[in-house]
Amino acid sequence: MVLEKKQNEFLDPEKVLDQLELHSDMVAAEFGCGSGGFLIPLAKRLEDGLVYGIDILEAPLSALKSRSLLENVVNIRLIRSNLEKPRGSTLTDFSLDLVFVPNVLFQIDNKNGIINEAYRILKPNGKLIIIDWLPQAANGPETGRIAPKEVKEMARENKFQLEKEFQTGKYHYCLVFKK
Repeated sequence: MVLEKKQNEFLDPEKVLDQLELHSDMVAAEFGCGSGGFLIPLAKRLEDGLVYGIDILEAPLSALKSRSLLENVVNIRLIRSNLEKPRGSTLTDFSLDLVFVPNVLFQIDNKNGIINEAYRILKPNGKLIIIDWLPQAANGPETGRIAPKEVKEMARENKFQLEKEFQTGKYHYCLVFKK
């Protein structure tokens, strides 16, 4: 897909996933999954597991459903929901191994709500992966960018521990937290 190729110039999901310790039977979620930039590659790696895609918009979820059928990816469950609200994911407490939050924080008001929701649904020792725009990156959104330092502080306030930090491409940072 042309859009996917262009997106990968900014942020390559495969390169990010290569940096993580993944096991094929994990249960994961992508918050703000859109058209599945991370969801499809993650689901392919977690072939014995399950990946939830959660987004507030119906159109990208519908496109993602079609894409997953075309690519024969069957371990995906899609949920339309507002993650900024309490218990917004609708998932059970302590049920996931991983929560991905790629390019979401810069777009939302209730950043702490998203991090708190991830904490609620993650199992003990579960991982929260936050990817967002570097504040100094030449491309990307003009407003709303959040510095890694601020994300680390919010995560710490929500009882997460920073486990790993790396830059992914020219425009994004990735923070891996442990519950």
